[in-house]
Amino acid sequence: MKKITFAFILLSLAVSAAAQQKKIDTLRLALSKAQTDTMRFEALYNLNIAYYISKPDSSIIFVQQGYLLAKKNNWALNQEKCLNGMANVYTNLGDYAKAISFYFKALKIADELKDLYPMSLVNDNIGSAYIQRQDYKKALPYLRMAQKQLNTFALSHKLLFKHKRHKAISYLNTGECYLDIHQADSAAYYLNLSYEDCKKLNLTDYIGQVQRDLGEVEAEKGNKAGALQFFRQAVIKDKAVDDGEDVSIVYLSTASLYHKYKQQDSAEYYAQKALEAAVAGKFEQDVLNAGKILYTFYDEDHNLPQAYKYFKLTTAAKDSLYSQDKVKQLLSLDFDEKERQQELQVAQKEALAEAQNRLRTYILSGGLGVLLLLALIFWRNSNQRKKANYLLQSRNKEIEKQKKSVENALGELKTTQDQLVQSAKMASLGELTAGIAHEIQNPLNFVNNFSEVSVELLAELKDEEEKGNKADVIAIANDLTQNLEKIRHHGKRADFIVKGMLEHSRTSTGERQITNINVLADEFLKLSYHGLRAKDKNFNAELVTNFDNSISRINIVQQDIGRVLINLFGNAFYAVNQKAKTAGKDYKPTVEVTTTQQNGSVLVSVKDNGTGIPDNIREKIMQPFFTTKPTGEGTGLGLSLSYDIVVKGHGGTLDINSKEGEGAEFIVKLPLN
Repeated sequence: MKKITFAFILLSLAVSAAAQQKKIDTLRLALSKAQTDTMRFEALYNLNIAYYISKPDSSIIFVQQGYLLAKKNNWALNQEKCLNGMANVYTNLGDYAKAISFYFKALKIADELKDLYPMSLVNDNIGSAYIQRQDYKKALPYLRMAQKQLNTFALSHKLLFKHKRHKAISYLNTGECYLDIHQADSAAYYLNLSYEDCKKLNLTDYIGQVQRDLGEVEAEKGNKAGALQFFRQAVIKDKAVDDGEDVSIVYLSTASLYHKYKQQDSAEYYAQKALEAAVAGKFEQDVLNAGKILYTFYDEDHNLPQAYKYFKLTTAAKDSLYSQDKVKQLLSLDFDEKERQQELQVAQKEALAEAQNRLRTYILSGGLGVLLLLALIFWRNSNQRKKANYLLQSRNKEIEKQKKSVENALGELKTTQDQLVQSAKMASLGELTAGIAHEIQNPLNFVNNFSEVSVELLAELKDEEEKGNKADVIAIANDLTQNLEKIRHHGKRADFIVKGMLEHSRTSTGERQITNINVLADEFLKLSYHGLRAKDKNFNAELVTNFDNSISRINIVQQDIGRVLINLFGNAFYAVNQKAKTAGKDYKPTVEVTTTQQNGSVLVSVKDNGTGIPDNIREKIMQPFFTTKPTGEGTGLGLSLSYDIVVKGHGGTLDINSKEGEGAEFIVKLPLN
């Protein structure tokens, strides 16, 4: 079933008829009173979506008027939205040839605008249309491209509700496509992603569809009970949002499941209900599907009159949906799009070949000029060859001396660089000293307190033992056991902090260890914070941690990743502290640390609401010795070393999201394997 995506959410189709009509009346009134082209366009586009299901002919009229208005004003993005809207209506009507024609026109505009989000929307809709056309091999590349474009878009944009909604629908379409080609595991993966997103975003229009597809996955795996449970849940959800088409599809899936297990009466019953729902909603594709199933069922029962009845119904629906003209149009459009892509590739190759030819010409001309110049030089200086050879030998000796001098200088530079790196490490260690002292003091206080209490408990234990109070003796012994466990726990915490300090001060050995990244990030966050507090008693910041406790342990060089975290935390605290000096009383310095696991990698995000990074220096901050701090407060090596540790040392990435004046976010991505 189609899952068509609009550019943004304007109306919910899951409302009562009275509420929907009231919304339409409001939009028509807004259209009649519109005083500007912008207001008129918004009303026309909203009416297109309002009539999308109930009156597709009216929907097409409104969206065509919106397109002409956008073209008149040269609103390229609005033209793309209207073309996408027209294609959506034709897809819903089953006219895939016209639908894909308009989709390709919309995609061309989005390509020219280099706007990834509309490109993703249109590619997802093309995939949906091919799914309905049952051409799954053509659908899958468009669906994959839609997800790739949305993921690229998310790297530089904050995802709003409409973006997250599109992501959930894209997962649903991809899962359904894998289901149709009988790849149950891949289908389950994408459908579960969609299910979680739909529930989080309360996308009631789609939850029933996802449940139906999850039921199909269970049926594919042979789990009849699980499949029926999902089908029943889907019918309830679909009826609640008045999704008659999906109700028909769920009933048909239920019928096929019963037929698979030789329960013919139940199979025919649900197939009839599927047909009734499809006819009531005038869903031609679903009428065809239900009629075909009923024809097959009655043919198996040797009920020829009923089989013939549904054979005629199926033939009529098929003629409506798949006329020869529509098939030819579809093939022609697909050819035109491929031809457009090929022409684009040919043009690019020709431009590249022309540039290469020009380069060859320049090189050849330059080479000939050099040869002529050399010939002239040799001709004029033929009598001075001996002198030239002598000068050449002298020059070679000089070059050799210079080479040795350069090698010595490089060696000294490497030594100096290592010393600078170690100095930077020791400087950060010095900044952490107060934080380390604070963090060690806490577990030491616990150890001292529990030790004192335990001494008192031992005295009580002796008294009660002498009195023969066995129950009290056992109770006191249990308290002692708990105290000793707490002493051991806090002793280990102090030991962890001291070891971490020692590791940070040593030169890295490059030895990897299995590490809990949550514990590592939490410890260094506290140490960095208390280190800054020790230097500036007036400094305060809210520490927010969002740790994913399901993250697998990762194999990393603890000392090096610790250095990265200390540097990122230090920069974040510095940024919020600088902003606090000039911001008003309402400003609340905040540093947020988040860990997640995605696609075989662990992500650690360090986010602050400080001064942010100006656009004009964003490309420079990873360069060695570049710093925005005053002289004496920064070496300019922190982010450069952090980048080398993450990217070169661990095969990960270090990305930046920032807006000047609003804050910055550094994202460390480390592969699990």
